[in-house]
Amino acid sequence: MPYGYHGKILHVDLSTGKIEIESPPESFYRKYMGGSAMALYYLLRHVPKGTDPLGPSNVLTVFPSVVTGAPIAGLSRINVNAKSPMSGAIGDSQAGGFFPAEFKFAGFDGVVFYGQSPTWVYLSIIDGKVELHDASHLLGKVTGEVDRILKNEVGDEKAQVMQIGPAAEVGVRFSAIMNMANRANGRTGMGLVMASKRLKAIVVRGKIHPEIADPKNLTALNKIGAKWVTSNPDVDGLAKYGTASVVMPQNQFGTLPTRNYTEGQFEGAEAISGERMADTILIGQDTCYACTVRCKRVVEIKEGKYKVDPYYGGAEYETISTFGSYCGIDNLEAISSAHQICDMYGVDTIACGATIAFAMECFEKGIITKEDTGGIDLKFGNADAMLEVLNQIVTKTGKLGPILAEGSARAAQIWGKKAEELLITVKNEEAPAHMPQAKRSLALIYAVNPFGADHQSSEHDWMYEKGIASDLYLERLALLGLTNPPDPLSLDNEKVKFAAITQAFYSMMDTLEMCQFVWGPAWSLFGPAEAVEMVKHITGWDVTIDELIKLGFRRINLMRAFNAREGFDRKDDMLPKKFFKPLLGTGPTAGIALDQHEFEEALDHYYHLMGWTENGLPTPTKLAELEIEWVNDLVQFN
Repeated sequence: MPYGYHGKILHVDLSTGKIEIESPPESFYRKYMGGSAMALYYLLRHVPKGTDPLGPSNVLTVFPSVVTGAPIAGLSRINVNAKSPMSGAIGDSQAGGFFPAEFKFAGFDGVVFYGQSPTWVYLSIIDGKVELHDASHLLGKVTGEVDRILKNEVGDEKAQVMQIGPAAEVGVRFSAIMNMANRANGRTGMGLVMASKRLKAIVVRGKIHPEIADPKNLTALNKIGAKWVTSNPDVDGLAKYGTASVVMPQNQFGTLPTRNYTEGQFEGAEAISGERMADTILIGQDTCYACTVRCKRVVEIKEGKYKVDPYYGGAEYETISTFGSYCGIDNLEAISSAHQICDMYGVDTIACGATIAFAMECFEKGIITKEDTGGIDLKFGNADAMLEVLNQIVTKTGKLGPILAEGSARAAQIWGKKAEELLITVKNEEAPAHMPQAKRSLALIYAVNPFGADHQSSEHDWMYEKGIASDLYLERLALLGLTNPPDPLSLDNEKVKFAAITQAFYSMMDTLEMCQFVWGPAWSLFGPAEAVEMVKHITGWDVTIDELIKLGFRRINLMRAFNAREGFDRKDDMLPKKFFKPLLGTGPTAGIALDQHEFEEALDHYYHLMGWTENGLPTPTKLAELEIEWVNDLVQFN
C-alpha cells in the first residue's frame, strides 16, 4: 500500500468538462515525489513548443507531494506550474496555509488542468467527489467575499478555497492565486493563467488521510522540533516577529533594497520593522496546518484612512520591503493597506510593489511626468500616491494602471531606454528584497533560476561565509559536502559550489513541498539529517540525502529543458544593468556593485558543475544520470 500519498491524480479538461483519474505506479511517485518535478512531467508532454501562455493549449498543474499533510511542521505547501505569461519560460509558485493539507485529505495527489472552459467555473473536491460548478456569480468579488461564499455553498466552514481575484479577471499579468484569502501562489503570473482557463476557484474538503509508514517516530521528530523553536534564534525571531524580523538586520548590513535598489539602507527601517508591527497593529499569529513556528502575522487597523481587516493577515518581509523601502515609504499602516489590497484583488506583492518603485524612479528622473501619471506626484516616499497607483494597477484603470499591470519590464518598453536602465528584473520577474550586490551567490541564482529572480531557490551567502556563519550552519552544510567557507563578498568556485548544491536542496524542498523555514539546509528549524528521517518516516522509502539532492537536480533540469525548448539559454541568464552599478547612500554596502567579469566566470563554473553545455543547456548524459532520458525525445537541445 502507498504511504504518504493516494496514488490518484486528477486530470480535468476544462474545454469539455471531462474528468479522469490517473493511478501512476509507485516508481513514478518515488522518482518525482510531487510539486514542480511532478508538474514538469506533465507540462513537457502536454504543452506544445511555442504555446501562448494564455491560450487553451497551456496546462496548469496544482501539486502537493508525498509528504504533504503529514502531522508535522512545515508540510502544508502546494505548487502551481504552467508556462509563464511573465517570461514565456516555466512558471512556478508555492504557497502554504491549510489548503495544501486539505487538498490532500480530499483524496488526490494533484490535479492537471487542460483547455479552456467556455464559461467561468470552479472545481470542488469533497472527500473524493469531484465536480465542476458555475462560477459566474463570483466574478468581480474580492477574495475574502469569495472565500465566504464558497464555504457556504459546499456547506462546510472548514473547506479551503484556492482562487483568483478580480485582478486576474481583468488581465493583470502578475496576478496571484490565493488561498485563505491571505496565502499566495504569487510569482510568475500563475493567477492569470488560471483566469485564462476561466477557472475561478478550487474548493477542497476531506477526511481521507494517507497512511504514515512510521507514525511513532514522526511524532517523536515533531516533538523535538517544537522544543527547538526557542533555541534557534532565527526560528525564534520568525515566531515572535514573522518574516518582518529580518527588516532591521537587513538594514544593518546594508542589504535592505531602498528607492528601487539604488541604496542598501533605509532611514525609515525601524518604522516598518517587525518589532514596530508587534508594538502597534499586530493582533495575533496565524499558522499553517500542523506548524509550531506560527510565523504568519495578523494585523488590524480600525481607524484612519488606512483601515485593515485581519481576515487578510499581515504583510510579510517582501511586501514590507517592496511597498516600503523600495518606494521610500516608512508608513507601516499604508504598507499594510497595500498588502490588503493585493490580497483582496489577488496580485503578487513583490512584482507589484517593485513595479511601483520602478515607476517612482522613472518619475524622479523625469522619464515620465505628471502628464504620464495623470497628475499623481509619484515621488519616493509618497504613500498616498503609491496606494493610488496600486488601485489603478489591480483594476487596470487610470493613466498608469494598464501600463504597470504588465510589470516593469513591459512598462520600460513603452517608456524607453532610460527606463530600461532602472529595471531590476530577470526573465521579466522583479527581484525580491535580498540584494545580490552583497549576497554574491544570489546574483548567480537570480540569473540562472529557470523562473526568474527568486530569493527562495538557494541558501543565502551569510550561511556559508568565514567569520559570519554559525557553527549550526556549518555543521548542517557539511552534510551536503560544503566544508570550506569562503570570504564575505566572494564569488569564487567554492561560493558557486555552495550556490549549486543549496539550489538543489531548495529545489528538492519545492518538489516535496517542504517549508523552507522549517526544513532548510542551514538556518531553519530542522536540517538535512532530519529531512531525510522525515521522508523515511512518512513514505517508508529508505531514502538518503544523495537521493533527495538528486531529486532537486532532476527538477532543475526538467525546468531548464522546458525553457530550452522555448529558446532560453545563456543569453537569458543575465542580470539587470543596475546590479553592476555602485550602490548609493551610506552604510556598509555603499559603493559596492557586481563585477561583470567575475559574474561571467561564476556562470561558466556553474554550468560546468551542473554538467551542462557552455550555453547553459542540459546534456543527454546529464538527463540520463538523472533518469529522465525521455526528455531528449521532446526537446531539441542546440
